[in-house]
Amino acid sequence: MPDEHVNKILDISPELLIAKGIRGLITDLDNTLVAWNEPRITPALIEWFHSLEKAGIMSMIVSNNSEQRVRTFSDPAGVPYIYRAQKPLPYGFRRAIRKMNLNEDQVVVVGDQIMTDVWGGNKVGAHTILVSPIAQSDAWTTRFNRILERFIMARMRRRGWLKWED
Repeated sequence: MPDEHVNKILDISPELLIAKGIRGLITDLDNTLVAWNEPRITPALIEWFHSLEKAGIMSMIVSNNSEQRVRTFSDPAGVPYIYRAQKPLPYGFRRAIRKMNLNEDQVVVVGDQIMTDVWGGNKVGAHTILVSPIAQSDAWTTRFNRILERFIMARMRRRGWLKWED
């Protein structure tokens, strides 16, 4: 279960994070920041990353994508990244937390998938925020995860475990 849910990543303000004691943000790339088939960062996202930095919040992109995909996206904003992170395994998340020189409870993991981003973030003890996917379509590698996620979400909804939908 994620700790929170937002519609889009731009709904996460530096003030919200600071109020929770968050000093570092780890974010997924595809369908979290931009559509999975969109190679470039948007001006709004560059501004958002800069607002985090001005507030003293470090950020890092942790993605299962190739280095070329992640570098092409993150370099224009100067956002550090970890590619081929093997999410939901904890290695990429722990590496990012170490690079930020923070404790797990000072970090939030943001992503659009329960099976990779939220599960991995929860495994390392970080705060987790699930965002609604940007695109309705997914890369072929993500489609199976989405089927599992729909099943899991339906069960959680029936049991009343989805607190953000109240």
